[in-house]
Amino acid sequence: MPDIANAWATLNSAECIYTAAEVSAAVSILASAIQLDYADKNPLVITVMNGGMVFAGQLLPMLRFPLECDYLHASRYGRALQGNELAWIAMPQADINNRHIILLDDILDEGHTLAAIKQKLLAMGAATVSCAVLTNKHIDKEKPITADYIGLNLPNRYVFGCGMDVAGAWRNLPAIYALP
Repeated sequence: MPDIANAWATLNSAECIYTAAEVSAAVSILASAIQLDYADKNPLVITVMNGGMVFAGQLLPMLRFPLECDYLHASRYGRALQGNELAWIAMPQADINNRHIILLDDILDEGHTLAAIKQKLLAMGAATVSCAVLTNKHIDKEKPITADYIGLNLPNRYVFGCGMDVAGAWRNLPAIYALP
C-alpha cells in the first residue's frame, strides 16, 4: 500500500508536464488516427494492465466502430522505479488467431515490455499488432519497438499520472507529472 504522506509529498514536489486538457486533446487526436485505420477491421483492443487502463478508458468511447476488448497484464516494474525480468500475470481470454490487435499502454519507456507483448501476440496467431501509447519517453538508447500511435512525447524523467504510478500511487491523476 502506498504511503499517503509520501504520496502527497511526491505530488507537491513534482512538475506538471502535461495538463489534463493537453492529455485529453492528445487522446482525441489518437482516436481520429485509429478510427481511420481500423473502422472496417473489427479489431481486438487489448489493454496492458494496470497502466493502460486510464488511457483505454479515455480512448475507447471515442472509437466509433465495432471492436472487442480484452486485457493482459505483464510487468517489468511492479512497484520498482527500474525494470526487471518480465512477469506474465494475465493473458487475454479472447481468441487472438487471425485478429487485428490494437495494443494500448500508458508509456513506451525502454520498450522491452511492449516488444515482448507484441511478439507474444504474434506468436499466438494475431494477424497484425499495432501499438498505441499515451506517452513515449525520449531516452538515450535505441528501443526494440516503435509505437504506431503516440499521444504525447515525454522527457527522460520519471513520470506519473494518467495510468503511470510512482510507488503504487497517482495512476488516477488526469495530468502527467515528473519527479524533480
